[in-house]
Amino acid sequence: MELNQITLPVNDMAKAVDFYRLLGCQLIVDTPHYARFAAPDGDSSFSLSLEEETFSNGAIMYFEHEQLDTLYAELCQRGLTFDQPPTEQRYLWKEAVLHDPSGNKIKLYWAGENRLNPPWRVSAQG
Repeated sequence: MELNQITLPVNDMAKAVDFYRLLGCQLIVDTPHYARFAAPDGDSSFSLSLEEETFSNGAIMYFEHEQLDTLYAELCQRGLTFDQPPTEQRYLWKEAVLHDPSGNKIKLYWAGENRLNPPWRVSAQG
């Protein structure tokens, strides 16, 4: 089984679409109430759904990029504002944190081998 996509709620579709395009995502469906994007690399996609009501979303979207520091600098030059610059975490991932215009949390990160094989990985038994 392969994860195909996630859908995030947004309260302003136009601002959200502009934000994710600025992040480097490719817009593949564009309607007033729904947008879908292909991730900048790989085969994954995600979508945005316009919400009329107030919402709270605890999900975090992660985008992995090997040259995280370079990507961070490029996105800052494009005008994106980060809550946290690339920072080494205790769980061996380097992460930069920002939010989209609707408040959805996004982490840009690089974990390398530690993404699927951290030193504390549970061994597969039978």
